[in-house]
Amino acid sequence: MVEGAVRLLAISGVEGTSFAEVLAATGAPRGSIYHHFPGGKTELLHAALDLASERGLATMEATRGQAPAVVVARFLDLWRELLNRSRLSAGCAVLAVTVAAGDHELLDHAGTIFRTWADLLADLFATSGMKKPRARELAVTVIAATEGAVALSRAQRSREPFDHVAATLTRLAKT
Repeated sequence: MVEGAVRLLAISGVEGTSFAEVLAATGAPRGSIYHHFPGGKTELLHAALDLASERGLATMEATRGQAPAVVVARFLDLWRELLNRSRLSAGCAVLAVTVAAGDHELLDHAGTIFRTWADLLADLFATSGMKKPRARELAVTVIAATEGAVALSRAQRSREPFDHVAATLTRLAKT
């Protein structure tokens, strides 16, 4: 159910991630959703945010010790793969919650995830020898630019915006 919620958030946003939609997408029995998520939709969305974050963090951790350009390339590959696999219909589940959450706890949770991603990227860059202030700046830029590029590509139904941003971020990581 959590996996289904991540997919629905990435494609349909918060409003399109109702219990009914999650059940339809996963084939889970109706009673199980209330058993596992007695706190309702908000509890399910928190679990989906955690899963989305954990996956990204684990993938990026595998680049530890590699050059910043390699780290950036892997981050971009995650999003390129999502865009390609979904035929430009999916974006970031965390961003979906950020732009549509009316709940301050969900918004805080999404903010924590973005900070954690930036902390990890900055640490990966610094581990390869980049100075910490530059590493932090590049990390935040990579996340913000990539999130925006994914949104533009979805809206324009073209990978062109993503590819332009990816080329720029790749150059930044090499300097």
